[in-house]
Amino acid sequence: MKHEFRSFYLDSPLQPGRVFDLFLPETATRDTALFFVHGGGWCAGSRTAYHAIMERCSELGYLCASTDYRLAGPVRFADAPGVTAFDQLRDIRESYDRFVTCLKERKRPLKIGVFGTSAGAHLASLLLCADPGECGETCILRNEWVKPFRGVLQSTPVTFEPWEDIFPQIWGDMQIYAAGCRYKSDPARFRALSLRNYLRGDNPPLLFLEAENEHMFPPAMTREFVREHNRMNIPSQWKICRNAEHGFFYSLDRAVQREAFQDIMRFLDGETVS
Repeated sequence: MKHEFRSFYLDSPLQPGRVFDLFLPETATRDTALFFVHGGGWCAGSRTAYHAIMERCSELGYLCASTDYRLAGPVRFADAPGVTAFDQLRDIRESYDRFVTCLKERKRPLKIGVFGTSAGAHLASLLLCADPGECGETCILRNEWVKPFRGVLQSTPVTFEPWEDIFPQIWGDMQIYAAGCRYKSDPARFRALSLRNYLRGDNPPLLFLEAENEHMFPPAMTREFVREHNRMNIPSQWKICRNAEHGFFYSLDRAVQREAFQDIMRFLDGETVS
């Protein structure tokens, strides 16, 4: 199936990072649209990483968007931080909001599934479960907020507060790039960035795809999050992807990636992932 490709910048004049790509299938046959958020430790990565997967989704009749966000740089903790996860969440919310506009203009259903990996899973989880502005970010939306109907998250930090045996490098990145300060200087800032802070009955169903060889964010944390969702009658799911590593899902070249793709398709259709 042919598709049309467009890039949408949020600002004029253009601002790097505040842009998303739209894949429009020749015939959109799916009621669900898909919104992708890339990873990269809050300081790297690109929306283009998902183009191969978006192309496949487009072939299946899905209308898709993949967003960039401003990338954080290292900060000197004595100074005011530069770009942080709060700014990135603003960028993602505004891209998502403009994606809603694109769907409205094409008279498409406002039924959106959100996918994110690693740092992208963190930002996507806040998009999914927190209301606009609730984390402390500021954003300018053109539409009434449309809550995503489902989310798929891979290699996800459930909390931004330190846990036992936390991987030192990722804890450094969480402070330096995402929060923009040391934990001990402002613990409330880290709670505001924690998915667990927004665990409640109106969360959409989530599918956590965990790599067997995950070394940054303990899969046991997302498994417990799913158990709590299930106790609230939210049909979230959790799966270990065998022979996979952190951030493995950016192409469909390997068997584990193709299996994960099929799991995502089943979850979006309301099926149980085995």
